[in-house]
Amino acid sequence: MTRTGTPPSLPPVAKRVETRREYHGDLFIDPYEWLRDKQNPEVIAYLEAENDFADQSTAHLEPLRQKIFGEIKARTKETDLSVPTRQGDWWYYARTFEGKQYRVQCRCPVSDPDDWDPPVLDEDTEVPGEQILLDSNAEAEGHDFFALGAASVSLDAHLLAYSVDTVGDERYHLQFKDLRTGEKLPDQIADIAAGVTWAADNCTVYYLTLDSAHRPDKVWRYRLGSGEPAELVYHEADERFWLGAGLTRSEAYVIIASGSSITSEIRYADSADPHAEFTVVLPRREGVEYSVEHAVVAGQDRFLILHNDGAVNFTLTEAPVSDPTQQRTLIAHRDDVRLEGVDAFADHLVVSYRRAALPRIQLWPIDSGGDYGEPEEIEFDSELMSSGLGGNPNWVSPKLRIRAGSLVTPLRVYDIDLRTGERTLLREQPVLGDYRQSDYVERRDWALADDGTRIPVSIVHRADVEFPAPTLLYGYGAYEICTDPSFSIARLSLLDRGMVFVIAHVRGGGEMGRLWYEHGKLLEKKNTFTDFVAAARHLVSTGLTRPEELVALGGSAGGLLMGAVANLAPDLFAGILAQVPFVDPLTTILDPSLPLTVTEWDEWGNPLSDSEVYAYMKSYSPYENVETKRYPAILAMTSLNDTRVYYVEPAKWVAALRHANASGNPVLLKTQMSAGHGGVSGRYRAWEETAFQYAWLLAAADGEHYGGGQKDDLGNAAHE
Repeated sequence: MTRTGTPPSLPPVAKRVETRREYHGDLFIDPYEWLRDKQNPEVIAYLEAENDFADQSTAHLEPLRQKIFGEIKARTKETDLSVPTRQGDWWYYARTFEGKQYRVQCRCPVSDPDDWDPPVLDEDTEVPGEQILLDSNAEAEGHDFFALGAASVSLDAHLLAYSVDTVGDERYHLQFKDLRTGEKLPDQIADIAAGVTWAADNCTVYYLTLDSAHRPDKVWRYRLGSGEPAELVYHEADERFWLGAGLTRSEAYVIIASGSSITSEIRYADSADPHAEFTVVLPRREGVEYSVEHAVVAGQDRFLILHNDGAVNFTLTEAPVSDPTQQRTLIAHRDDVRLEGVDAFADHLVVSYRRAALPRIQLWPIDSGGDYGEPEEIEFDSELMSSGLGGNPNWVSPKLRIRAGSLVTPLRVYDIDLRTGERTLLREQPVLGDYRQSDYVERRDWALADDGTRIPVSIVHRADVEFPAPTLLYGYGAYEICTDPSFSIARLSLLDRGMVFVIAHVRGGGEMGRLWYEHGKLLEKKNTFTDFVAAARHLVSTGLTRPEELVALGGSAGGLLMGAVANLAPDLFAGILAQVPFVDPLTTILDPSLPLTVTEWDEWGNPLSDSEVYAYMKSYSPYENVETKRYPAILAMTSLNDTRVYYVEPAKWVAALRHANASGNPVLLKTQMSAGHGGVSGRYRAWEETAFQYAWLLAAADGEHYGGGQKDDLGNAAHE
């Protein structure tokens, strides 16, 4: 990365203090484990010194950062409203205001009970009867960080339950508000997980708390205004399992879901009974996952059960609530289709599934006799259009809300008339300025992995770009999470500077079905890394880019991917940006007291008890495989209060890279001192962070053009 002007000071040097780690006869001397203690002033001083060095090293990019921030801001409609969603007798929507960091949750009354067309609201016109449910800007005052967890209205629409995190550690504070008076209720509950579920009596709520390893392990039931303490409803003692809770769309049942990465167990109870006992739908069986949705067909209560018992890509069955073991198959297993979910409504089902690396949805009508009608897939023209359900809270509704978008198509919100099939476009995400979809090209390509597997890659660039071009390759590849093509206003600042953006849909994700995930975890985890390298080599061999113009980006488990490919193929990349990166996985997974440990053993393996897993993880751990060789420029970004991937992992990694490569390419560490796993809070601060990252990536991919004293593509000096 070329620089001119005053060079930055020398980078901080972390002291080396030997910490011994010995398992299965293997001794590892960790020189930087002392950085784990963030209560140590020396640790904070070191992180702040790293921040100062990162700021000095990137100071020449400030004009470019400001330009990108200005572009994001100029293209975004800052004062805006979301499409209203009907629930009961109210239309619910969110507002944003120019200059405000956070959303304002609002509602207005339904004027005609028979009219399901959402009102067309103007951000400049007063809305009759509008109520402000929650202004997050007011709630965030006085806090450096703010995250809204739940914002849930009781079924009678009188009360609001909401939870906030003002630290970034994902422990939320639950509060209540009477929407009839606007007054906050005295009931408050501290240190809960984000969500909250209302029971049908409109005064009972269910919420979850976390154990010392940050695992949601207990479900509590609390009755507002009772003066009585919360009642423990269920405790999940198995440390591999975590909990979730919710209300069925029918509002008939409260559901408690207990699950590990490979096993599920569901409980249900009558939502109208504040003292209801929970009943297990199907007892847990190791390796069997299932989910449950309540439906009423031909007047009978049924459970729709999506499971993988003998069906790796899942199958859909139905059974009477009275006897869930009496299952009838609705959708049989298919090798080429991964069933992902089913949503039940009073007179139809919506099945979500994945085919050819893209999410899709299908409508199933329920006729008056209680039989299922002919399924109909909701189709779109674009090759890379991703679709899914929007907000559909109502059990009975003549409309279905869906969302769709692609790499070049801003997010669209549609209502589908369930009687006629007519599709109405309610909104397309506004992009201010001169954005024209025809100026950009999106396409699907396929790379070939070392073992012959075809790896899908999604590509977007300006139509007039000249190849080879600077390219950003993004990857994740874990937990069966899919990185589907979607539109980004901020990304236009890269594309309009001639950069190509590519998603590598590597194994470990779920884009190509369940086996795509299975072949990228445990003792096959290295497929994730070699797939990404194969995708990068494909981009080079096809002439799309060159190694000196290719940069990589990934976060969290995708940050592990970044660290691994830095070791595997450093000469293939000009720069690597790792966000909250999981780069010291073996140390973490060996410590059962940490959040990413016991619940993660099904994902990574248990190196405590299995020497083969230990050796395999050690062989790919980025931190433990740093060598004296030429690495690309590296920027690691983390958050001090992140409870999922501790800041210490990238801190140790950067220190090791510097020690091994003192005269190599620049290695930077940027720690947000008031943030969590998702980074800083507030949209303007998030845009600033994005601009910081994008400026660095552009400079790494084309140092002479963006990082040096040249002029950028807008004819302005890249730095003073």
